[in-house]
Amino acid sequence: MRTLIEAAFGRSRTVLLLLLLTLIAGATSYLTIPKESAPDIPIPVIYVSISYQGIAPEDSERLLIRPMETEMQSLEGLDELKATAAEGYASIVLEFEPGFDADEALDAVREAVDRAEPELPAGAEEPVVREVNVALFPILTAVLSGPVPERTLVTVANELKDRIETIRGVLEVDIGGEREEMVEVLVDPAALESYGISYEAVLQGVERNNQLIAAGAIDTGAGRLTLKVPGVIETLDDVLDLPVKVENGTVVTLRDLALVRRTFEDPQGFARIAGQPAVSLEIKKRLGANIIETVAAIRAAIERASGEWPAALDVVFLQDESEQIETMLGDLENNVLSAILLVMLVIVATLGWRSALLVGLAIPGSFLAGIAIMNLMGFTLNIVVLFSLILVVGMLVDGAIVTSELADRRMAEGRPPHEAYSYGAQRMAWPIIASTVTTLCVFLPLLFWQGIVGEFMKFLPITVIMTLSASLAMALVFIPVLGGLVGRPSEGSVAQVENFRAAESGDLGRIGGATGAYVRLLGSLLRRPGTVLIAALGLLIGSIWAYGNYGRGVEFFPEIEPEVAQIQVKSRDNVSVWEKDDLVRRAEAQVFGIEGIDHIYSRTIGGRRGASELAEDVIG
Repeated sequence: MRTLIEAAFGRSRTVLLLLLLTLIAGATSYLTIPKESAPDIPIPVIYVSISYQGIAPEDSERLLIRPMETEMQSLEGLDELKATAAEGYASIVLEFEPGFDADEALDAVREAVDRAEPELPAGAEEPVVREVNVALFPILTAVLSGPVPERTLVTVANELKDRIETIRGVLEVDIGGEREEMVEVLVDPAALESYGISYEAVLQGVERNNQLIAAGAIDTGAGRLTLKVPGVIETLDDVLDLPVKVENGTVVTLRDLALVRRTFEDPQGFARIAGQPAVSLEIKKRLGANIIETVAAIRAAIERASGEWPAALDVVFLQDESEQIETMLGDLENNVLSAILLVMLVIVATLGWRSALLVGLAIPGSFLAGIAIMNLMGFTLNIVVLFSLILVVGMLVDGAIVTSELADRRMAEGRPPHEAYSYGAQRMAWPIIASTVTTLCVFLPLLFWQGIVGEFMKFLPITVIMTLSASLAMALVFIPVLGGLVGRPSEGSVAQVENFRAAESGDLGRIGGATGAYVRLLGSLLRRPGTVLIAALGLLIGSIWAYGNYGRGVEFFPEIEPEVAQIQVKSRDNVSVWEKDDLVRRAEAQVFGIEGIDHIYSRTIGGRRGASELAEDVIG
């Protein structure tokens, strides 16, 4: 270590240039590193859902779930399999052991689904396989509402979806509360009777059309002609012009027999915000995208598009994760500035303002160096990383303080700054290294934390190790080299030198002030080691006993002030979706007018639930 420090002092310009490049790289990384709320960790859960319109729960279990269970129960690494059969659908939840290979497990599940699919009934829809990914959770929900027709809401939502999905950091946009658009044919019985046409003939005429016919091509020798048989319905007129019957040169079309109109499927649920009908856009970001920049771009795009909407249409933003990240970044910056100011105040009072500036530089220098390394490793700036940086802020200046204090003492004895800081770094190198390594050993076992929590929390030890390692370089190389150029002895260092000389000579009575009081207290305790040991053991045992009797227990997350409250409306009656919505509206009416609520978003749940975690009797 001595050789490294001497080499650094011999190449002070190179070291300072390296320090400047480190600060620039760290500042650039801090501005450009992807920022997100929660770390992107693989959750060992895969969902499989199968839809079959109108199937009873008992038949769903027998015809849909059992074939799937037979193929899936032998999957490698499968920890638990849970299946749910309900009216109109079946769902299977597969939980794998932590640390699983997500891609390999997903491929294995899809292969098992493909093997079981031939055993499913003919009317079942194709099974859907999807994994749980924290990165695919919405980062922002934009809710469109207002006293406008439903078709206007759906049209605006689809146009807005296309705009938002063109933004660089957006992966996809899901529309909630949207009903599938359809064409409704209302047949006139009198017209059917007058033309002598049956209902079956009308139904077959519609079913046999709207099909893509691949006619291929004809090679005539003089050219190649691609054949196209127009059979796909694209407009409402295509439906009205469908031929149903031809007799004596007269063509009877659907226009002559029925009323055809555009409409929506029967509702499976309702959504409202502030009592107005609503359609929500759940926006998901791409993996590694900067959440703050992405949300800002989304809001700007919606703001530009809002000028084309009806005046009565309003948009409300919910679940904005960028606000949490911005708050955490603000807290981090405030903590760093506060730590630097407090450290500088303490050191100004003891070592002078020059040493305070040097020691204060160790905090942002260590932070920026650690962030630069994490950016190179492909990490994101998430809530765990930010918490780790705030946690470690008090540990970064210990080494720099020790080195600067010893150098200040040497300068007070008449040594030049270059020699004093070189001596301080070399003399205290191994104690500082031992102290830092001891702290790192506390966090090192957390790297091997197993399970989902371990995958989530591994960013804490990695951040602490990177930042403390950077602080070690600051304390032994960068700060001493910089101090050798700008260091000067402080005003109070002469009195400290007298105290050090008195301590080295053993004449402790000459030491005055607070230091003298501490030395005399320490001397009296050293003469009674047995009493001190018994007192320490008593404090240790007493603290354990006091926590066992008066402690508040153990919990994974501490209680915090909630930002969101949820009211669940339950009913066990066999009610329609309209009756469910009436019950939800009654509960909703009780909440209106309560002071302090920003937004009230209500949803009526009807029809199939998929992999919902809600209880079966929850209707909204």
